[in-house]
Amino acid sequence: MSDTAHTAHEAHGPQGYWSKYIFSQDHKVIALQYTGTALLVGAFGMVLSWLIRLQLGFPGDFTFIQPSNYLQFMTQHGMIMIVYLLTALLLGGFGNYLIPLMIGARDMAFPFLNMLSYWTYFVSVLLLFAAFLVPGGPTGAGWTLYPTQSILPGASPGSEWGIRLLLMSLAVFVAASTMGGLNYVTTVLQARTRGMTLMRLPLTVWGIFVAAVLTLLSFPALFVAGVMMLLDSLAGTSFFVPTVTLFGQQLAREGGNPILFQHLFWYFGHPEVYIVILPAMGIASDLLSAYARKPIFGYKAMVLSLLAIGGLSFIVWAHHMFVSGMNPWFHFWFAFSTLIIAVPSAIKTYNWVLTLWKGNIHLTTPMLYSIGFVSTFVAGGVTGLFLGNVIIDVPLSDTYFVVGHFHLVMGVSAILAIFAGIYHWFPKATGRMMSEALGKIHFWVTFVGVYLIFFPMYYLGFLGVPRRYYSFDAIGSLPSSVGGLNTFITIVALLVGAAQLLFALNVIWSLAKGKRAEANPWRATTLEWQTPTSPPPHGNWGPALPVVSRWAYDYSVPGAREDFIPQSVATTPAKGTDGKGQR
Repeated sequence: MSDTAHTAHEAHGPQGYWSKYIFSQDHKVIALQYTGTALLVGAFGMVLSWLIRLQLGFPGDFTFIQPSNYLQFMTQHGMIMIVYLLTALLLGGFGNYLIPLMIGARDMAFPFLNMLSYWTYFVSVLLLFAAFLVPGGPTGAGWTLYPTQSILPGASPGSEWGIRLLLMSLAVFVAASTMGGLNYVTTVLQARTRGMTLMRLPLTVWGIFVAAVLTLLSFPALFVAGVMMLLDSLAGTSFFVPTVTLFGQQLAREGGNPILFQHLFWYFGHPEVYIVILPAMGIASDLLSAYARKPIFGYKAMVLSLLAIGGLSFIVWAHHMFVSGMNPWFHFWFAFSTLIIAVPSAIKTYNWVLTLWKGNIHLTTPMLYSIGFVSTFVAGGVTGLFLGNVIIDVPLSDTYFVVGHFHLVMGVSAILAIFAGIYHWFPKATGRMMSEALGKIHFWVTFVGVYLIFFPMYYLGFLGVPRRYYSFDAIGSLPSSVGGLNTFITIVALLVGAAQLLFALNVIWSLAKGKRAEANPWRATTLEWQTPTSPPPHGNWGPALPVVSRWAYDYSVPGAREDFIPQSVATTPAKGTDGKGQR
């Protein structure tokens, strides 16, 4: 970009407090707004999970947890964690902050639309929490929101304004994610700096890019399903409500199909898994390479596997519906496609392991979290093969086996990648280092704790312990060990939750007292570490944009002076030179 263009960009910079910090169009500020809001919402979702576990671990001891609000806690916990925390943070937070910096751009392609996307997301959060203030409270129909359970009078708590506000919130969230997704895709395709070809993009950018495409293609299904269900609730239509007899009286509506809602929901729901996991995969890939001081193994295969996972995610959705009464021929197809999607996932796993093989591994906090991501992704993913087979899925579908699998492969894995990314890029965003000691304590308590929480759930699932139940007292077939195991899981969950206060303490302490960060403290190769200052200024790069001369993974290049070569360095600096070829 010329000096004239740079001056024009600076003229559109923030002119006061409100335009700099509140209604900012700077992608970095918007990213921090997304991150802060999502973390606060996620903290609330974690508290809800504590309440769920208190009832399961100590049934009847906490009298304020009744069957109705237990179902509400469970529904809101699931929706918050999947949509309002993970999706918002990985795309809105990491996507906003990293894409322009990693591709050498000054900002997003549409800065105003970017700002609007955050505030639209914020409105969706307000609508979500407004449900706690209306008569009946939020919906307790489960995060999958199946229609007859959600909107029929008395079928579940919050069957009137609770579900309506949630559906409105989801519709607004889809609008926010659409604005963001269009921005990410356009920026990656149109705003890359000179020399930054698609096959030189860091895998973090690839993961976010593919996830953004998935949002644009899958979120409309959720939007349409939400609007149709909202009309069923408010206007008396019958898109999803079949002929129902309630307390001996047939309802006025008829002809709706609740299975149609399931198809629309899961057409969004399964790509949503990868909307969360693909950015996490990209973050882990970049960090494993950086801290192993080795080039990523099989870069092209990694890119192709990201694309393959994204594409295949659209043809596996109904493996969530094996117990819904589908035609057995559909069972065969969705079981087959589910097992096929394991192939590109396995390619990525092998490449991560081979990247670590014989590397000069630096076990920093970000590296520990990246390795933790690979571990939980594999442990959770392997158990997904069980659920991809119809004959095994049918008896396990409504048991705690699914809870253990889903939390490990999506929830825990994504959260570990988020922590890895925060610890890694915190110096870039703030100019200060986080405490390694606190970070490692936080990691080990979290990592060991999540296995102690979710691995026993596989055993509970094989015993036939049903999920979503408030109490198991009426199920006489369960062994006595179930109660003791639930108590153990609850105690560990409370300890792991309390350990997250260490992370909050680390962030606050590091912002105030943390060691000043060097320009490139991790000696990484990607462009974001080549900005003139940390944090980067408005426009990121000063008068001239960087020029890219190599891929993002030149670590331990034979004959090089350092064990890393930034993407903006044109020639390989020889040993004994100053990096410019001068001795």
